[in-house]
Amino acid sequence: MIRQPIVVVMGHVDHGKTSLLDRIRKTSVAKREKGGITQHIGASEVPIEVITKACSTMMSLMQTKLEIPGLLFIDTPGHKAFTNLRERGGSISDMAVVVLDITKGFEPQTLETIEILRDYKTPFVIAMNKIDLVEGWASHPDSTFLQSFNKQSPDVQQELEKRLYNFVGRLSELDFQSERFDRISDFTKQIAIIPISAKTGEGVNELLTFIAGLSQRFLKGRLHLKVKGEGRGSILEVKDEIGLGKTVDAIFYDGVVKRGDTIVFGTVNGAKTTKVRALLRPKPLDEMRDPREKFLNVDEVHAAAGVKIAAPGLEDAIAGSPIFVAGKADEKKLIAEIDKEIKEVLIEKGGEGVILKADTLGSLEAIIKLLKDEKVPVSKAGIGAVVKKDVVDASGIKNQNRYYGIILSFNVDVLESAEEESRRAGITILREGIIYSLLDNYKKWVETEREQERTQAFSSLILPAKLKVMAGCCFRASHPAIFGVDIQAGRIKPEYGLINEKGISVGRVKAIQSENKSITEAKEGMQVAISMNEPTFGRQVNEGDVLFTNVPRTHAKMLLSKYREFLNDREIELLGKIRSILGDMYLKTEE
Repeated sequence: MIRQPIVVVMGHVDHGKTSLLDRIRKTSVAKREKGGITQHIGASEVPIEVITKACSTMMSLMQTKLEIPGLLFIDTPGHKAFTNLRERGGSISDMAVVVLDITKGFEPQTLETIEILRDYKTPFVIAMNKIDLVEGWASHPDSTFLQSFNKQSPDVQQELEKRLYNFVGRLSELDFQSERFDRISDFTKQIAIIPISAKTGEGVNELLTFIAGLSQRFLKGRLHLKVKGEGRGSILEVKDEIGLGKTVDAIFYDGVVKRGDTIVFGTVNGAKTTKVRALLRPKPLDEMRDPREKFLNVDEVHAAAGVKIAAPGLEDAIAGSPIFVAGKADEKKLIAEIDKEIKEVLIEKGGEGVILKADTLGSLEAIIKLLKDEKVPVSKAGIGAVVKKDVVDASGIKNQNRYYGIILSFNVDVLESAEEESRRAGITILREGIIYSLLDNYKKWVETEREQERTQAFSSLILPAKLKVMAGCCFRASHPAIFGVDIQAGRIKPEYGLINEKGISVGRVKAIQSENKSITEAKEGMQVAISMNEPTFGRQVNEGDVLFTNVPRTHAKMLLSKYREFLNDREIELLGKIRSILGDMYLKTEE
């Protein structure tokens, strides 16, 4: 037997990976995904009959007869957070399609994707997508690229060739030779670039032809080798199915799994074993994540395949875990292998750091990597619903560091008891269904917390300020003295003490007015009137005098050590100036 090749579809987010597969399958998975973005690895089979029918013209031109039973496509998330998931996809795939948006070119995750494929020595082709967006392009739905290209105006042809050779140049910088698919002289040395439009279907048949033809021609020995032996795969998702209970959707990339086999899989409490009660395969052209029709009940499944498994004890299975068929001799070894992988991801170390809950092992890995890249520590990372204990733990963390006292939840429920505890304890639970938004929303939350902390701190501390008494703006000489000042740096509030350039106190600000209205704060750049009970204008305070806020030593120390980031450079410099003005007196100043 020869197994179907596993073809992983990779590339930057929103370049059209799922849309391409939708065009091949005649489905609409992309439209039903949150934010239109793939969040988990998916799998779908395209049988040989569909490929042969779609590619008959191209096959006859290439004088190729297909022997493979079909193609198993793996759809991977494109955002950088999914590096680990893509590495898994890259490692088990026989071939890859790197989807590139012709209007955007090589973006960060494109380069990351190519590096993954290089590391795993996985052959790939480039699908140069969205040719219908080239200015002036006249679409010919479902035609081959060459047919459509030959009908375009010379200007449009020239523009497309220009963009294509920009891709060739960029690949050359990455040490890859490449060329448009119909001009390649040696497929073992050159990367095929196939212009397509997932939207109109142009070029998609050529892409399918090359994927099938190249995988059969260059990978035939590899496809024979992996069709026998105990199955090895990965759990994509854990689901409830009516009449079956808990099931797992899995992709098997090696060997065979049969009804009655013992399988080893991961749970949050370590690896477990069970016996397969039923094997259900999606119908051809259906997507494992989002099937349109019922699954087929089968006795055995040969790699490579996507399959739904029903078995006792799958309640604790975690998505993203390896799943292996175990012979009696290697059951313990496989349990140890899975335990090691899971423990590397699940975290419960305590201390400072956010709490993270996610739906799958892969999601958890991806988000932990995102947070690590942003230098955000994780105190606890787990799979499943947010529970009351998570909130209690977050509350304890908040007492140590307010910026980590939060729960980040991705695609999981929040139990009612956890909701109640979060309201009581004032703990935020961030919920997201799009993975990269989780970090963005966390950053926004941190900024809000910082502003609140700044407001709280600045309400209890005297801040540095420099003000100049304005000429011709004395409105009352004493009891209270009322005069105009220009705030040259910092800010002042009522009850702030003021000193002159010699360090002598001139009293406290009683009130501040701007445009005949009382205000609670005056900032740099404002001209306001202040009233003070202590000084007499013309004696202790005169026109042109420069005054400073009398910042207590303890306040200055706290501002510079704990709240320095909330001060601008002028305010920091001003604190030094006030210290030098007060000199020895400053060291003795008390609140």
